[in-house]
Amino acid sequence: MADGPAGFHFDELNKVRVLEPEISQQTSELKEECKEFVDKIGEFQKIVGGFIDMVDALAKEVEKEKMKAIGSRNLLKSIAKQREAQQQQLRALIAEKKTQLERFRVQHEALQKVESEQNEFIEQFYSTKVIIPGVIRLYKTIILT
Repeated sequence: MADGPAGFHFDELNKVRVLEPEISQQTSELKEECKEFVDKIGEFQKIVGGFIDMVDALAKEVEKEKMKAIGSRNLLKSIAKQREAQQQQLRALIAEKKTQLERFRVQHEALQKVESEQNEFIEQFYSTKVIIPGVIRLYKTIILT
């Protein structure tokens, strides 16, 4: 542990050292601390890597669910548009049927008027005895059927 002439030192085993024993010990401790630090950094990187992988997986799952939600929203919009189109078609059909009903009602009234006039005409002839009663029955049968 004595200093030599050229900066050489002897350790407790009487080995020749270039560094002082105290500095050599501090260097060894620093080396160990550095190794521990590197190990801890490696461990930290593994943890961070696992966390990043987990976040990436979660992000993919979120993206997948987001796409499902967008698809569902688009489907709902499509269904709403189809429903609106169907309602418009039904409204048009109702309007068409109302028009047809009105046309049939007018036609029915006209036919009832014609029938009434013909029955009145037949009754006039029958009451005047101009036409033979058998012919009247035949005529009524033809008209009423």
